Amino acid sequence: MAFTLPALPYAPDALEPAIDKMTMEIHHGRHHKAYVDNLNKALESAPDLAGKSIEDLVRNLSAVPEAIRNAVRNNGGGHLNHTMFWEIMGPGAGGAPSGDLAEAINSTFGGFDPFKAKIKESALGRFGSGWAWLVHGSDGKLSVVSTANQDSPLTDGHAPLLGVDVWEHAYYLKYQNKRADYVDAWWNVVNWSKVAEKFNAARGKK
Repeated sequence: MAFTLPALPYAPDALEPAIDKMTMEIHHGRHHKAYVDNLNKALESAPDLAGKSIEDLVRNLSAVPEAIRNAVRNNGGGHLNHTMFWEIMGPGAGGAPSGDLAEAINSTFGGFDPFKAKIKESALGRFGSGWAWLVHGSDGKLSVVSTANQDSPLTDGHAPLLGVDVWEHAYYLKYQNKRADYVDAWWNVVNWSKVAEKFNAARGKK
C-alpha cells in the first residue's frame, strides 16, 4: 500500500507569527508531498517491502535493496521526519514541558534553558541542511543529536522525541539567513503534550 501525505493537524496559518502561512503551505504541500511521491516511486521496484511501516524501513535501511536504499533513506526519512514535525507543533503551544519529561530534561541538561541552548547549538552547528533532535537512546537516556539532510535518529537506534527542521525551506521566506531567529521563535509552537507522548512511548510507559 502506497504511503500518503498526512493532512496538517491545524490550518496553515495557525502557527503564525512563528511560522508563516506560505512557508507551511510550501513545506507541507510541496516538499513533504515530494518525499512521499518519490518514496512510493522507489518502492515500486521492491514489492516485498509493501506493508512495512515507514519506521521499519528507516530503522532497517540495510534490509532495503541497494539500488533504492539512498532514495528510501532520503525520501522515507523526509516523510517520517516531517510527519513528526507537524505533530509536535501546534497553535497556542509553546511554554515549557511538565511532568516526567520536564524532570528528565532537567536532570539530563541542568534545566530547560540549558536544554534549549543545546538544541540551538546543534541546530546552528548543522552545516547545510538537516535537523536538531531530542532523542531517547537505547540506554534509556536523553540526548541532543543532529542529523544531515533527512536522516532519522531511528537509523542510529534512537527514538526521536522532538526535532527542529533547519533546512532553508523551513524558514527562509520569513527569516532569510537568520536561522537563530527561526529557532528562537520555534519554541513558541512546540506541542509539549505530543513530545511527552513520544517520551512515554519510548520508555514503554503509557
